[in-house]
Amino acid sequence: MAFDESLAARIRAALRRKKGIEEKKMFGGLGFLHHGNMLVAVWKDSLIARLGRDEAEEALLEPHVRPFDITGKAMKGWVMVERESVADEAAVKDWVSRALAFVATLPAK
Repeated sequence: MAFDESLAARIRAALRRKKGIEEKKMFGGLGFLHHGNMLVAVWKDSLIARLGRDEAEEALLEPHVRPFDITGKAMKGWVMVERESVADEAAVKDWVSRALAFVATLPAK
């Protein structure tokens, strides 16, 4: 299954004014990197967000959010946000902002 191009376009719009963003096709989806660090991605019809361990644990309490696991082993600090929770631009912007807040704490690669 290809990734959701519409969701990718909404992520691009949310990141439009942010410097240091790069897109990279990976794992059958599309990743967005900030200064070389993975930030968010689209995998099938879900948004993957890198939030760090604490914020990810909190996010898992929200509806339609689950651990990011496509290999049988969940990635700590990452969440998979199902399409119901990224149905509009405001929701996408919120998830992107949350991921940016964490990734901004990492050194550039």
